[in-house]
Order: sequence, then structure tokens, then C-alpha cells
Amino acid sequence: MTTKLSDLHDNPGARKKRVRVGRGIGSGIGKTSGRGQKGQKSRSGVAIKGFEGGQMPLHMRLPKRGFNNIFRKEFAVLNLGTLQAAIDAGKLDATAVIDADALVAGGVITHARDGVRLLGVGALTAKVNLKLAGASATAKAAVEAAGGSIELPAPPAPPLTKDEAKAARAAARAAANAARAAK
Repeated sequence: MTTKLSDLHDNPGARKKRVRVGRGIGSGIGKTSGRGQKGQKSRSGVAIKGFEGGQMPLHMRLPKRGFNNIFRKEFAVLNLGTLQAAIDAGKLDATAVIDADALVAGGVITHARDGVRLLGVGALTAKVNLKLAGASATAKAAVEAAGGSIELPAPPAPPLTKDEAKAARAAARAAANAARAAK
């Protein structure tokens, strides 16, 4: 049987007519158009999310826990097995120093973020020199066992205790007074 242009049609119920509201009381959705009466919610463009009619909303009644540090560092994670696979595939040169830029250029990671952190998942057999933002103790041990080295940034100095800070301020004051007296 061939299909003719005059025989084409939608499936039954495929094209539904839109509801025409506000067209008389006989339609069942006339007058207030199914919105009830009065008030903010009978108007268009109103969405009061979480509002409970003046009662304390649920999100305010529940206890709050924890803390989100907005200054936290986001590290790109690199496993030992991934590093070895990239070296075997020829994406990385094991003789050169491997840093975040080399990893991105080789397609091993997509973004360096705040630095690359090496984790000890998998095995490393190649002798590599790495310059990264961080490494776990097992990853560091595995790299050194393979004959390689890891260069990490120096840890930040610990903050001064109250007594040390007080002594530092006193020394600064004394130096300022001595400079003033020398004039």
C-alpha cells in the first residue's frame, strides 16, 4: 500500500487544543480563570518559594551544621597509575621535569585548578622528576622508590602565638621610638 499526501494525519490526541480560560461561567473556568479569588497568588509572576504563611519556614527551623570555606584550594587530582599510563602512551616525557603545565599540555588533566596533587593509587615504575603542589605520603614514597624526586612548595609558616605577636609588636614599637630619637 502506498502512502498518499492526502492520507497523512497526526495520531489521535497528538494535537490538543489549548484551554481558553475566562470565557464565561458555562465553561467551568470562566470569571477568575481557575485562579480562585484575590491575593498575591492570583496574580501572574508570583512564586513564593518556601513561604509558609508567616510561620517560620522549614529551612530556617532546621539546625545548621558545618562551615564552607570560600578560600579553600581546589586541587586537580593525579594518581600514580594515571601518570605511568601517560608516560607509557608517550603523552609525557619522563626525562623532563613534569609540572602542571606539562600535564595539561599532554592531556593527562584538563585543568590545573589551584595546583596538582599526586595520590598513591596505582604503581609507578618510571624514574620521574615532578614539580607539583602536593603529594600524599604513599605517592611520595612510591616516586622516591622508583628513583625519582618530587619538588613541593614550602609549607606556610605557622601563625604566631599571642605572646610571640605581643613581643613582635613591642620590638616594632621600640625600633620606631629609637628611630624617632635618632632624628
